[in-house]
Amino acid sequence: MTKRYLDCSASEIAELSGTDLLNSLRMSEGRIIVSESIGMLQPMLVSVSNAELAASQGADLLLLNMFDSQAPVINGLPNDIEPEQLLSILASYTGRAIGVNLEAVDPNFARTHDDFWQVSPGRLATGENAQKLYEMGARFITVTGNPGNGVSNEAITHSLRLIRQTMGDRMVLMAGKMHAAGILRQGSEKIITKADIRDFVESGVDVVLIPAPGTIQGISQSYAAELIDYAHELGVMVMTAIGTSQEGATPETIRQIALMSKMAGADLHHIGDTGAAMGIATPENIREYSIAIRGVRHTYARMARSVKR
Repeated sequence: MTKRYLDCSASEIAELSGTDLLNSLRMSEGRIIVSESIGMLQPMLVSVSNAELAASQGADLLLLNMFDSQAPVINGLPNDIEPEQLLSILASYTGRAIGVNLEAVDPNFARTHDDFWQVSPGRLATGENAQKLYEMGARFITVTGNPGNGVSNEAITHSLRLIRQTMGDRMVLMAGKMHAAGILRQGSEKIITKADIRDFVESGVDVVLIPAPGTIQGISQSYAAELIDYAHELGVMVMTAIGTSQEGATPETIRQIALMSKMAGADLHHIGDTGAAMGIATPENIREYSIAIRGVRHTYARMARSVKR
């Protein structure tokens, strides 16, 4: 019988994938922390990867942003690790399930920038990239978008369908938007609608991603609850996300967002990668978010449980 992820040891998490991972997350009843980090930047602790730091603060799932399947880099891990082994080594170092963001860039989007966030071929939401990431050790994919990259809900739907066809039920598929991602007509409360959720579900999503209440203009607790209720009726889970640099806000703000998200019905709670420094949330905010939604007992257990268990 599948055990709830909340109580799983590292050896048990290592055995979870696909449907088993999904059921384990569902059984945790809204008490799962997903921490996003960027591995290509210098880590906050220089010699320790940002993902490892996030795990130390109580994160349950580690989501890598800007991880290129064709040119993989995670700074802070030993230099002698082969690039293709980075994800599996990170999983063994942290005892967590590892996921990767892939971006569904709308083909009609006119590129208007060439900056840090600019998407590369190895980060596009394709079946080929998802397959490669699975072979490298990823157990979930989040189809979403970074700032200004022109990720639309229509493109997310198309990419979801292709990835599901390629991967079957071997990976958990999450999808949605934390912010407009360059498509201004999909800003504010239009960032995600019930129609979008229906399209995502019909295309094979397991977990819908929506902005956490208070992180995007127009996304109130009541609107988030309405979307979450609808997703639950369709049989999928929902992850609320902090993707607007509020991961670097005060602990009081983090606790408020956490409780609003839980009251709205969130199954998973995401915290982003641009806190006090680029690449990870302010570390204490990961811990504060965890304590807010599940108390110190579960938080300290996740922080203290040995990866050799």
